[in-house]
Amino acid sequence: MTLSTLLRPLLRTVFALVLCLGPLARAQGLPLHLLVGFPPGGGTDSIARILADKLKDVLGNPVLVDNRAGAGGQIAAQALKAAAPDGNTVFLTHDHTISILPQVLKAPGYDPARDFVPVAGVATFVNAFAVSGGTPARSMNAYVAWVRNQGGGRGNVGVPAPASVPEFLVQVIGQKYALDLQAAPYRGGAPMMADMLGNQIGAGVASVPDLIENHRAGKLHVIAVMGSSRQPLLPDVPTFAELGLRGFEELPYYGIYAPAGTPRAALERLADALARVLALPDVKERLTTMGLGVGFMSGAQLAQREQAYTRVWSRLIKASGFVAQ
Repeated sequence: MTLSTLLRPLLRTVFALVLCLGPLARAQGLPLHLLVGFPPGGGTDSIARILADKLKDVLGNPVLVDNRAGAGGQIAAQALKAAAPDGNTVFLTHDHTISILPQVLKAPGYDPARDFVPVAGVATFVNAFAVSGGTPARSMNAYVAWVRNQGGGRGNVGVPAPASVPEFLVQVIGQKYALDLQAAPYRGGAPMMADMLGNQIGAGVASVPDLIENHRAGKLHVIAVMGSSRQPLLPDVPTFAELGLRGFEELPYYGIYAPAGTPRAALERLADALARVLALPDVKERLTTMGLGVGFMSGAQLAQREQAYTRVWSRLIKASGFVAQ
């Protein structure tokens, strides 16, 4: 047996390892692009920047927040699908882009189950109903009375994106209280918040992270929250279930996704880094103060949560009579 014959299996093994580890090696030397589907200044963007600031130290690479705002995260999701699966591009997003848009759009331009792979879950959160500072109401009953007196039962309610959980919630509230409430969609929570603070719109539905600072400052007032229990940061604010509006108990989530085909080693490296970042006391405190339920979820756990949430909202969307557009 010749020397070349003996070495051939070893060379094949080395070549296979190079092919496998090559993308990971490149990922370790290049900036990580963290896609965000909403504008700077909103809740999702704030979370991304908190994570990016710490991830750069843990990974030893620059981490660049890349805002691709528009269409409720759809533009960023399409960018993730088109990105090379080399571990250099990931997407921080929440339930709307992953669980809702694929149900309300006939052609969203991506399929989360086929085009993405879950890396890790970051946190859960709740959506809430808030009124602007120029609205005298400080409870749901007072808001209902105000709409009836001021608008003859008609009112506009801001939502961060069309065909979203907040929009379906507006529809349910209108039905319960016999009001003609119209959802006014925005391109994210930040521009909606600007109009609420300017009293251009009397009410809005957004995530607690989007609302909490202005609620604390008295510039707007949260009057109801989703979830099965009251929020620690808003102990005086009732849940929708307490108001007789059930079906909104399942909590939405934030997660990080990579393009399908990303090497397992790169996924595990990033998931491990995220777990370490979320365990840092200052990170946990900052995210908790924003109204998030901070907690690392593995990729498999995030996938399970995504599937459960999607099933709940599939039933609610069908019950509303909404037809995919």
